[in-house]
Amino acid sequence: MEKIIVNGGKKLKGRTYVSGAKNVALKAMVAACLTSEEVVIRNVPLISDFMVMAEIIKELGGEVKIIDHVAYVHMKNFKKEKISLEEAAKIRASAMFLSPLLARMGKAIIPNPGGCRIGARPIDRTIKGLEKMGYSVSYMSNDGFFYLKKNNNLKKDEIVYKFEKSTHTGTETLLMVAALLDGTKTTLENSGAEPEIDELINLLNQMGGKILRTGERTIVVQGVEKLNGTEFTIGPDRNEIVTLAIAAIITKGDVLIIGAQNVDLSPFIQRLELAGAGVERKGQGVRFFYKGELTSVDVQTSVYPGFMTDWQGPWAILMTQAKGEAVIHETVYENRFGYVEELKKMGANITQFNPEIKNPEKVYNFNLSDNNPAYFHAIRIKDLTPLHNAVVEVSDLRAGATLVLAALSAKGESVIFGIEHLDRGYEKLEERLGSLGADIKRAKGE
Repeated sequence: MEKIIVNGGKKLKGRTYVSGAKNVALKAMVAACLTSEEVVIRNVPLISDFMVMAEIIKELGGEVKIIDHVAYVHMKNFKKEKISLEEAAKIRASAMFLSPLLARMGKAIIPNPGGCRIGARPIDRTIKGLEKMGYSVSYMSNDGFFYLKKNNNLKKDEIVYKFEKSTHTGTETLLMVAALLDGTKTTLENSGAEPEIDELINLLNQMGGKILRTGERTIVVQGVEKLNGTEFTIGPDRNEIVTLAIAAIITKGDVLIIGAQNVDLSPFIQRLELAGAGVERKGQGVRFFYKGELTSVDVQTSVYPGFMTDWQGPWAILMTQAKGEAVIHETVYENRFGYVEELKKMGANITQFNPEIKNPEKVYNFNLSDNNPAYFHAIRIKDLTPLHNAVVEVSDLRAGATLVLAALSAKGESVIFGIEHLDRGYEKLEERLGSLGADIKRAKGE
């Protein structure tokens, strides 16, 4: 076990880069298995989740070479159609391998992804779509696996499937399956609109796919017989930019993030400017800096193009350093305030509550059946609160970034355990923050 030790209160200054997007890199690894030819993926983040996806490909019979930040993926032939429970337990995105398995082998066996620290993340929306597309799906409760196979007697010229609620992963999974439904036109309605999905569409089209976003939430896929190898470069990670930006502001610093200039961060930047933070677009990137007293700004998370759920934890840290009262309302996941108790250890004045919602079915993107009376969907952060040092435990990836930000702002030495969660989505974050002036180091745990 490792830990991160932070001596807070140091201003961050200088320039840093943004890594390739985690939420594109993992899906690109899956897409690379849709063809028997080699796919080269550039600008991959060297994070633990990416390495797990590489190991799964090898287990399924593929070859993966990673040189610097370039991955060479070659799934000439699948040697098995089953994702092991052990690998699936490490990363939920492993379930997406059902797409190339179904497309190339006509069958797949995947463990039930189940829940996690931030919510149930149901797979039901994906399963319903697969059944609409002509695949049979059965779930064996005795072993916890889904058994999926192609119904060869069911050929459809056209399929229209409307997601009950928007789903990022479900959209990507189904469009990858549809890409190789030769001769079938598939229309996905109420699909995810995130930029990362469009990056995946661009990759699939480079491989020979015929996929078009015809509306903000409508994607049309004309299935083809085969896909080809290609080279593809992953764009910047939106979540990492937000983390680094808030790190600069809460330490009263000034940081230029190289590569951030063409990334859609408008919901974040609009609120950041309302709060009184400095933002300047420059040729090489975007400069984020402290320019005076901050003002509290409320946020409500939502699917794209709204304020991203992954940003709410870092935003909470910013609001602890702002004047006035701020409310953060989480609508994407039913249980995503696992970091709150840890922040209270550091002196944060935060209370959790459930807002009165007249039509929760429309407001919340999670399945209401997964809700629990013990879950809170909003927090209230009261007035400017100087944070102090503490020993804290990370519960999930974004909570990890949240606690690192808190420690950068706090007075004294903080110790952060559970940083394996942080390593799932950030490459050497402590080194990059250190290069900007943070007093931060990784050490062996006790």
